[in-house]
Amino acid sequence: MYDPSYASNHLVRQLRAASLGRDQAPFLEDASAGSMTGSVTSYGQFFARAEQFANALVARGLQPGDRIAVQAPKTQAMLELYVGTVMAGGVFLPLNSAYTAPEVSYFLSDAEPRILVCDPARLSDLQPIAAEAGVSDILTLAADESGSLTQARDAQSPSFEAVARQASDLAAILYTSGTTGRSKGAMLSHSALASNSQTLKDYWRFTRDDVLIHALPIFHTHGLFVATNISLMAGSACLFMPGFDAGAIMDAMPRATAMMGVPTFYVRLLEMPGLAEATSNMRLFVSGSAPLLADTHDRWRAITGHAILERYGMTETNMNTSNPYEGARRAGTVGFPLPGVELKVASPETGETLRADEIGVLEVRGPNVFSGYWRMPEKTAEELRSDGFFITGDLGKIDTQGYVHIVGRGKDLIIITGGFNVYPKEIELLIDDLPGVDESAVIGVPHPDFGEAVLAVVVPQKGIEISAEAVQTGVADKLARFKQPKRVVIVDALPRNTMGKVQKNLLREAYRDSFSA
Repeated sequence: MYDPSYASNHLVRQLRAASLGRDQAPFLEDASAGSMTGSVTSYGQFFARAEQFANALVARGLQPGDRIAVQAPKTQAMLELYVGTVMAGGVFLPLNSAYTAPEVSYFLSDAEPRILVCDPARLSDLQPIAAEAGVSDILTLAADESGSLTQARDAQSPSFEAVARQASDLAAILYTSGTTGRSKGAMLSHSALASNSQTLKDYWRFTRDDVLIHALPIFHTHGLFVATNISLMAGSACLFMPGFDAGAIMDAMPRATAMMGVPTFYVRLLEMPGLAEATSNMRLFVSGSAPLLADTHDRWRAITGHAILERYGMTETNMNTSNPYEGARRAGTVGFPLPGVELKVASPETGETLRADEIGVLEVRGPNVFSGYWRMPEKTAEELRSDGFFITGDLGKIDTQGYVHIVGRGKDLIIITGGFNVYPKEIELLIDDLPGVDESAVIGVPHPDFGEAVLAVVVPQKGIEISAEAVQTGVADKLARFKQPKRVVIVDALPRNTMGKVQKNLLREAYRDSFSA
């Protein structure tokens, strides 16, 4: 469990503690599909390069509190940059690599980073956007780790003393969207990230003997602040992959002990022959970022003998609950509040704490909770109570045995597809602006691979014909691929209640089998 006496320590010092004196111990091994070398980066090499990055950033004018925005492929160098940024007192701002240039434009204008790091292939698109946002320094990082960023790193010495920071100082900002589609920057402090990682390391029994399959993206809290931070704090090793590849994971499992994934990982691995034998060396499978179907949980246990451990977290809080490491891991639940985390179910009308099995809005409080939304004091005040409880917006209940159940999303705003959050209002605004469109409603419906898929129900203007293909094409260059509707349905009118509100529950019921086998 997290010891608050460490709260004044620098996050990087806590990430480094388990590997001090173990510089030759392996940290990252290239386990990508088709890799013939399986090159290994030791802890000593990793932190030396992070120190070089810290020196390079300071040489380019980084001051404590400055933001470093990164939209680049998943690489070991990107992890080194994360640690180096925090080491130098900066604030790491990872951006989904699928975001389009118009989407990136908002983040740069809002966060005002000192430096933008991007894929060389995106440089020509992002340079004018960065200039307009006042970002004058752009560095590049490619999937093979070539680019001006690594050149700047290699020109520096591997000696850097971490810049002193307070527990409440920011280490990272992660953006999450809101009710109007405008993204909110969740401010994450050194102590919030450290507390959660230390708690999870102990709760999930991670040690230096573990080998984690790391196939998650590192622009997301799951892959960056859960998988990476826990591994560093435990001094364990990672089999590092650029993304999900079922064959590569099957090859890696006999050498691994743990894997963190989203439900899509498990659905696709269940299709692989030899799964039972491949998983025989594993001790832990964790799932999160989207609801895990009970059927997937049951099939996985029947084939492998392992019960997937499902947990519940958010960008603003990292992890809040977890099914137990020892004890019953119940399908359809997200377990118990983590040590040091308080969770209650409150009435959405009165805020009163509800009894067992009563459904209300989940609220959480603990050292893991974020510091507020970047430059949005009013929004922060709406969702972060004065007593420290964060109003998650998720509907849930706590049963009589203490297990937490997520039953829906109170604000009916979020679709979680493949582990990524999608906010319908953002998509609806774009569709409504298309020629010939009167209005639209975007919903999430069950999908066998992604958990939920984005489906758009569109009403054309009177007397005008539009096609589903035209709608999909019309938003394709404005939205990241995971946000784009996988199906568009053209209808004459949307169902509404007596108050005129669109009844999305009826739409979800009508189209719930759109992607069934």
